Amino acid sequence: MAKRKEPNTPETTDQNKVTEANPGALGGAQEKPLAPEETAGAAKPAARRGRKKEAEVPAAEMGLPLTAPEAAPAKKRGRPKKADEVPVQVAAKEGGQEVVKAKTRTRAKAKAPAAKTAEAGGVTAPAEQQPDQPVWYASLLTDFDIYLFKEGKHYSLYQKLGSHPMEMHGRPGTYFAVWAPNAEEVSVMGEFNGWSRGSHQLHIRQDGSGIWEGFIPDVRTGMMYKYHIKSKYHLYHVEKSDPFAFCREVPPQTASIVSELTYEWQDQAWLEERKNKAGQPQPYSVYELHLGSWRRKPEDNNRPLTYRELAEELPAYVKEMGYTHVELMPVMHHPFSGSWGYQITGYFAAHSLLGSPTDLMHLIDVLHQHGIGVIMDWVPSHFPSDEHGLAYFDGTHLFEHADPRKGFHPDWNSYIFNYGRNEVRSFLISNALFWLDKYHVDGLRVDAVASMLYLDYSRKEGEWIPNEHGGRENLEAISLLKEFNQAVHKTFPEVLTIAEESTAWPAVTGPVENGGLGFNMKWMMGWMHDTLHYFSKDPIYRRYHQGEITFSLVYAFSERFMLPLSHDEVVHGKGSLLGKMPGDEWQRFANLRALYAYMFAHPGSKLMFMGAELAQGSEWNHDSSLDWHLLQYPNHQGIQQLLRELNAIYKAEPGMYRHSFSPEGFQWVDLNDAHNSVMSFLRKADKPEEEILVVCNFTPALHEHYRIGVPHAGKWVQIFNSDDRRYGGSDVHNLEPVQTMAEPFHGQAHSMTLKLPPLSVVYFKLTNGQHQ
Repeated sequence: MAKRKEPNTPETTDQNKVTEANPGALGGAQEKPLAPEETAGAAKPAARRGRKKEAEVPAAEMGLPLTAPEAAPAKKRGRPKKADEVPVQVAAKEGGQEVVKAKTRTRAKAKAPAAKTAEAGGVTAPAEQQPDQPVWYASLLTDFDIYLFKEGKHYSLYQKLGSHPMEMHGRPGTYFAVWAPNAEEVSVMGEFNGWSRGSHQLHIRQDGSGIWEGFIPDVRTGMMYKYHIKSKYHLYHVEKSDPFAFCREVPPQTASIVSELTYEWQDQAWLEERKNKAGQPQPYSVYELHLGSWRRKPEDNNRPLTYRELAEELPAYVKEMGYTHVELMPVMHHPFSGSWGYQITGYFAAHSLLGSPTDLMHLIDVLHQHGIGVIMDWVPSHFPSDEHGLAYFDGTHLFEHADPRKGFHPDWNSYIFNYGRNEVRSFLISNALFWLDKYHVDGLRVDAVASMLYLDYSRKEGEWIPNEHGGRENLEAISLLKEFNQAVHKTFPEVLTIAEESTAWPAVTGPVENGGLGFNMKWMMGWMHDTLHYFSKDPIYRRYHQGEITFSLVYAFSERFMLPLSHDEVVHGKGSLLGKMPGDEWQRFANLRALYAYMFAHPGSKLMFMGAELAQGSEWNHDSSLDWHLLQYPNHQGIQQLLRELNAIYKAEPGMYRHSFSPEGFQWVDLNDAHNSVMSFLRKADKPEEEILVVCNFTPALHEHYRIGVPHAGKWVQIFNSDDRRYGGSDVHNLEPVQTMAEPFHGQAHSMTLKLPPLSVVYFKLTNGQHQ
């Protein structure tokens, strides 16, 4: 994977500055000293925060590998006296009543206040309130919640942790809850208290969960806040964004915002259709998008379109082009636009640069109303080192491994989640389900799966730790991916999970119960690399590389593959797809048309990065709009029209998708004509008249009388030709239906003679009632 995943520094933020109000908030955090639990022989806490004698610098800060296993969490300090708990009423949320536990601190041996029953709904409430305390004792968490959290099986943490506006004792306010087991104190600071670091301290739960919580009166929706965390170790304290916040400030500001995800969805028809189609063969043609650079406003300082503005233009365009789905590069909150969203600090927050959470919901809703599914990129593989994010959250390596050989990613200078920690597993799987639940997302494409599966990924000898069996497989990550897929498919059976996995790891799309990882599809990275390498060669040399273009069919049905022409192939000096094509201008466009037509005929679902339909000459730039102005030129118009019609054929012809993932959907006619760089095959459904004959001519030579074998007698009609004049081709056609002859050829019982246009792919279909 070649994404630009850079460390976040003040020099690389969107606005290239860090405000004085939040010094260091966006700076790349240095490796922090470790807690005693995390390494044996760590230095004693320094007398002053941030200054240590050289001999006292912990191993992690010196960049040395740590070998000691993590120990049990330290004993709690400053533990409050055990409070009595009584249920209290909170405001109804989303049409249902909730009951929380109110804890009233009392003196020793004091009895809990008597409870009385409210008249409405039989909900109990305490007789006494807590008006004199800045933070009231309250909890949304039950004992069962805590049990699931500790077991790594709580898949809806977003309903419990974070900030949740509600009423308590008739008083509006917000309930806060955050996991910080190694904190000495956790306070909520925000605009409601002048950003005071200590005036509103949360209460630690007495069940060993490490969760701090409390209700703060008069904190309302729209107010900004952070957590101030004072660690038990090394006098470390820090201001953190809420890991479960649904909304955040626009970068480079780093505060979380109290919000409620309330939206009136209008996509019920889509969701019902999605459910009815689940498990049935269907076409998947995906338009991959980076929302910030699809279209911009040059007249308004070249800003990107907002979610609302995108909703006015994108759904109609995608529908008109014929794509079935869009795939959104990460829309989770990230501080640096140059990461394209793959360096996430707010896993539960929509990126605020383009609008609010409900604005993003509106965009998805409108896409659904246009019949377009939405797949989101999801990044459980790593997270950035920004100080306000997840890294070193409570003064210890909480979300990440302490040992850099397991916890630090050398390619992207980011941290790797500790997949063996149950609370982290609950966090990640809850996050996946959150986007499916609250945002009605139709699929998750999991980024960088290969980096999760291998302990030695991008590491040299001695830079990684073998698993308990001495192998290179990351057993904890494997377990997480299986559990993620099981949880998704149990809760949302009709939702897709797609793996970006670039190795030969077996059974990525195999069922978990049979030892597979459980994904619905896997990106066919080998096809992408081999195909682009082949097409980049001058046609005169392609005869020596016939095996390169046909090799993908050797393993095409070993997994349920999606064929990608993704963003990774048109960035970082790789040039555009058009720029990879050889020859003069006509040949470059003809090659590109042939590439697209071959891709749509190849078994597997399809994914194309935005701009492919424009035949951009320059590679993708995330700070600029697509080159929409190119559509004034006929060749570029022709590419767009070609893709529009390829999508229409792909969706209309069962032979192109019904058996996309199984051998019965494909049959070679001839793959051995390397001399002419011609190959031919059949895409098959369940009836002869649904079969599509595909003939590819990958040289500029015109073949007037090319003989080819076919399995059925009758008339075959040309239904598509990439050389059509409307696309910019030379307009060489088989205008009349071609009648077969009773002469065996290519191992087939019948044959016929065709015209093969230069640098073209042509589709034929048997006319109804004519086959034998």
